[in-house]
Amino acid sequence: MELFGTAGIRGSVTETVTPELALAVGRAAAADGDEFVVGRDGRVTGPALAAAMEAGLESAGATVHRAGMLPTPALAFASQGRRGVMLTASHNPPTDNGIKVFTDGVEYDRDSERGIESRVDAGTGPVAWDEWGESQRVEPLVEYRQAVADFAESRGADLDGLRVAVDCGNGMGALATPQVLRELGARVVALNANVDGHFPGRESKPTPETLSDLREFVANGDFAFGLGHDGDADRIVIVDADGDVVHEDTVLAILAEHYVRTADVDDPVVVTTPNASARIDERVRAADGRVERVRLGALHEGIAAARADGADVVFAAEPWKHIHTAFGGWIDGVASAAVVARLVADGGLDALRGPVTERPYRKVSVACPDAAKASTMTALETTLPAAFPNAEVDTEYGVRLEFSDASWALVRPSGTEPYVRIYAESDDVDALVADVRAVVDEAVADAS
Repeated sequence: MELFGTAGIRGSVTETVTPELALAVGRAAAADGDEFVVGRDGRVTGPALAAAMEAGLESAGATVHRAGMLPTPALAFASQGRRGVMLTASHNPPTDNGIKVFTDGVEYDRDSERGIESRVDAGTGPVAWDEWGESQRVEPLVEYRQAVADFAESRGADLDGLRVAVDCGNGMGALATPQVLRELGARVVALNANVDGHFPGRESKPTPETLSDLREFVANGDFAFGLGHDGDADRIVIVDADGDVVHEDTVLAILAEHYVRTADVDDPVVVTTPNASARIDERVRAADGRVERVRLGALHEGIAAARADGADVVFAAEPWKHIHTAFGGWIDGVASAAVVARLVADGGLDALRGPVTERPYRKVSVACPDAAKASTMTALETTLPAAFPNAEVDTEYGVRLEFSDASWALVRPSGTEPYVRIYAESDDVDALVADVRAVVDEAVADAS
């Protein structure tokens, strides 16, 4: 039974993430530890799923600390020194929900997730009646918010009245980001800051389209920048003073360069994913650091692997999602908001963006039957390098081509849909995509 995707278990509450599943996952997870903190986002189905999860954990002998509604990064913070479960579907529609499992502030790795899957598949019953666990209420949110503010104070400059607009999207960001920024001295105007599991203000996924109200509000106001969160506040999108969305890889590059430049270590490393822009590599190299890449959804595994090799990981991120390793091992959009605000206060968003080379970017989906994906990718490991002999090739997570002018292309199979994805960035991105797609189309045709 395969339950976990790249971001926990996620899906429809009537078909996939049901109370029955939450109960079973709770019982299976209890085999890993005897103490769990459980939280949820603001979805309508959250209370029932949390109750089922808590029942599963307790009936398998674990002690449960009930944290109630809070952002996913706050749950991860609270899981330090123990284990944690967050009930959230992040940016999915309100009909969905999900389950993420943490240990000591870090998401479960693939092996740990597979362990839960195998125990759910086998069926885990309750322990003896007199061995059931207990539960108690905990409130880690205030401590988390203060910890984020304290961490950000070592970055950039005092906010001193910096005007920031925050679109919370009726999600968990409403419980943390405005409060943290105000603690740091910002003047915050919050939009969609009431928690509502129907997401009436906008769709939960923050995109240029769904953030149209925020963008217009910032453009017509006197703001240094704006930001938008997804439903559980692990993602962040930055909007400049003109109301334009700052490319997610530019935000990543700004933060990566900052952490490398300020790191007091010999070998500062930034961990990112294969679909992340070469602009990140450029800025990290300029600051005398280096980049390591890991598969999508596995930043925590990439951090662990780099550290095992003796590297000092100063930052880890994939587009929209950042791990501030000096603060903790989890993805944290609230911490990103605080750190970005401090950096903006130190010189302005335009100055931060100035050194970052922003080339045209495209993402294309090529239809490919699920059964043909493996053979298609095997063929592309040979045919793409042959078609682009001047490129540096990495085949660890798809096929990534890097060129001397910092252009790049990545081909990888979708994990959830019948497509092969092409990502590309180049001054002549249309020509690069066309050349790559010709090779991909041929490989798909041969494999289908």
